Amino acid sequence: MDSALNAAKPGKKRKRESQSQLDEHASVLELESQVLESRRHYNKIVTLLNLCWGRNPQNDKNENTLAGIALCRIFCRLLALGHMVKSPEMTENEATVMQWLNDRYSDYKDVLLNAISKGDASIQSTALTLLMRLFKEEATHLKKPDGTVWRTGIFPKLLDVLLDTESSADVRDEFMHKFVEDNNASREQSHQSLGIIISMLATVENVPETPDDLTDFYLAAPPKSKHELYSPLAHKKQAQDAWLAVLRQSLTKQQRKTVLGMMSRRIAPWFLKVELLMDFLTDSFDEGGSTSLMALSGLFYLIQRKNLDYPQFYQKLYSMLDYNLMHLKQRSYFFRLLETFLSSTHLPAALVASFIKRLSRLALNAPPAAIVVIVPLIYNLLRSHPMCTFMIHRAVESLRKEGDEDIFRMDETDPMETHAIESSLWEIHNLQDHYHPNVATIAKIISQPFTKQGYNLEDFLDHSYESMLHAELSKDIKKPPEIEYAIPKRIFSKHDPVSGQEDNLMVKLFSFT
Repeated sequence: MDSALNAAKPGKKRKRESQSQLDEHASVLELESQVLESRRHYNKIVTLLNLCWGRNPQNDKNENTLAGIALCRIFCRLLALGHMVKSPEMTENEATVMQWLNDRYSDYKDVLLNAISKGDASIQSTALTLLMRLFKEEATHLKKPDGTVWRTGIFPKLLDVLLDTESSADVRDEFMHKFVEDNNASREQSHQSLGIIISMLATVENVPETPDDLTDFYLAAPPKSKHELYSPLAHKKQAQDAWLAVLRQSLTKQQRKTVLGMMSRRIAPWFLKVELLMDFLTDSFDEGGSTSLMALSGLFYLIQRKNLDYPQFYQKLYSMLDYNLMHLKQRSYFFRLLETFLSSTHLPAALVASFIKRLSRLALNAPPAAIVVIVPLIYNLLRSHPMCTFMIHRAVESLRKEGDEDIFRMDETDPMETHAIESSLWEIHNLQDHYHPNVATIAKIISQPFTKQGYNLEDFLDHSYESMLHAELSKDIKKPPEIEYAIPKRIFSKHDPVSGQEDNLMVKLFSFT
């Protein structure tokens, strides 16, 4: 008998809990119905607010959620009916009620923002959905000028909360996937706000290193010497958290490039744990193109200045050397970085030889403006790494006569396994017969004694087709060039047999019909 009673107790408890939940649900719905039924019950809005999240810790979680949803329906209905906007026909009493409703509406939005900031995952998701519903209703019924609804009111406040470090990453992801990715207006405003935040953070350049750097305060200086405002570590911690909050967002390609461009100068110096930047930099490199190039600059800074171990750095750098790079507008920027990356005399000779050989091979099909940079860069690398000069003196002609192929493995991704150190620079030798006189001239520096300490790469980086053509046309002609003694009448077609003139070489080599 006792065992039967004990077995029945859990069932009765669950029944009482279920009944309690039904009563709470009915109570909230009753309050909502009364508010929507008559203005006399508007004070019930305060009752519902007190049932919401954060107002009373003793309230049941389900009741909090029900009250939050009920208030959303109430204010959406009031916005649609125009009861939240002052009109000329309103009496003084009606205007007072309207102002009271707007105050309670502000209280409700603050409750939702606080729930997104500090609530658990399920509460954050519900509060975010309700807040965006209110934003949509405001945009529909308040008739604000174009763009104003995005710059004032709920949306910018929501962005501030989502960027706050206390907010969960899950609610930020939900916001981006649910309300931004497929909505052009939301996406544009989010990116615009994020761009403003990035530019504001970037203006703070002076990183404090000692308490002596923290002497200027807008208000009165804190009286306690141990106040966190006097702590450089506290300042760095705040800046680090701010930048991490930005880097976690869905950045546009241009914003990502902006951040990467100032990574080593304005962002990394603020970080107490620079390894926190590694994921962002490696993800940026995986995007490819110019973004990869800018990410490598940040990675090299962390390796050089912060002693971070990144063993695949030079392998990634080597993989970026391809034919497309020779035609990119960021080509000059890359060569600047490449010279810096390979300047250390502690690098293995086999590694540097692979870069030299790959650059030489790419120069065969590169535009003249790229070749005039590659050759001086190779010269500087050979000067810095004498072990690689064997590649110049290796007998190339004998190898050709014997029919041997170049031992260099162009398709190898690991620069330590290309066998470049065992090869030669026959490509630079071939460039000495290049059609462009400037390329042919500069390629001959490899065959001459290395008396020059090194070339300043900046003197060659800004060359282009236009600048090289302009340089040729502006030269003073000391000796007139030789011209053909017999001016042909036709160049791209055959002469008449009766003319007795020989067809032009162009016609012999190519068919233009």
